[in-house]
Amino acid sequence: MKAPALTVRDTRLHAFRPDLADARLQGEVVAERFVAGTPARLAVPVADVLKTPAVGAGIDTQFLYGDDVLVFEAAAGFAWVQAERDGYVGYVRESDLAGRDGQPTHIVSVPRTFLYPGPDLRFPRAGQLSMGSTVTVTGAAETRGTQYVVLASGQALIAKHLMPVVDRAADYVAVAETFLGTPYLWGGASGFGIDCSGLVQLAMRMTGRDVLRDSDMQAEGLGAPLDPGADFSGLRRGDLVFWKGHVAIMTDAENMIHANGHTMLVSREGLREAIDRIGYLYGVPTGFRRP
Repeated sequence: MKAPALTVRDTRLHAFRPDLADARLQGEVVAERFVAGTPARLAVPVADVLKTPAVGAGIDTQFLYGDDVLVFEAAAGFAWVQAERDGYVGYVRESDLAGRDGQPTHIVSVPRTFLYPGPDLRFPRAGQLSMGSTVTVTGAAETRGTQYVVLASGQALIAKHLMPVVDRAADYVAVAETFLGTPYLWGGASGFGIDCSGLVQLAMRMTGRDVLRDSDMQAEGLGAPLDPGADFSGLRRGDLVFWKGHVAIMTDAENMIHANGHTMLVSREGLREAIDRIGYLYGVPTGFRRP
C-alpha cells in the first residue's frame, strides 16, 4: 500500500527537523524522534529568535518578557522553542528562559517603560520592558504622588504604563502611531527596535488580535483581500499595503505608517510617494488587505 503523502509544513510555524520534532506532528512529518514540549517563559526583556543555534546567526523575530514557549531541546546554551502566542519556532539562549510562575495579570501598554528596584522613579533603573511584555502584579504603592505596581521580586513599574491583560486598545493604528521614531530593526518585534510586520503584529496584539509574524504570512491570510481601485481611493485607515517582503499600515486614505529601511525608523509616508520610491527596487504593491 502506498504511504499517505505528508503535508508540506512551514518550519517557521511547526517544530520539526530531520532528527527531532514536536510530538503533536507525529504522523505528519518525518523525524528520528518526537518529543513533547516543556513549558517555559521568557525571563529577559527581549530575546532574539535565531535561525540556528549559533552566535551571529540570523534573527527571525523576537520574543518578549512573559511570553510563554514550549521547549523541545536545550543544548550548548541554546533552546529550540515554539511561542505559544503566534506559533513561531526558533532558537533562543537557554538563559533567556525560566519556569512559569503564576499567570500574568498586566501587559505593558506603552512602547517602552522602566523597571525600578522599588517604587521610586529616582532609584537607578533595574531594567526596561517593551509594549506587549506581560507581568504578574502582586501589589501597589505610591511615592510622591506617583502610582506604581509591584512585582513578586519587589521591582516596580509605573502603573499607568500597564493595563490588565484582559483590557484592549481600541484602534490598532493608534497603537502603531505611538512607535513613530522607533528604530528599524530587522526581525525586531519590540519598542526598542521593530520591523514592518513586527509593527503590525504588536499593534494588533494590543487590540486583542494575535496575528502571524511575517509579512508573507500576513499577506496571505490577515483579514480580507481588498481592491482599492486604480487610484487607491478605496483605501481607509487600518488597511494594509503589501510589497514583496514589506507591509505598511494606512493611517488615512492617502498616508501610511511603516517601519522601513529607508529612514531606519517607524515613519509616516504618503502612499503614492512610497510606491514611487520603492518601485525601482521591489516593484509595485503586491496586494491590499483589510483586517
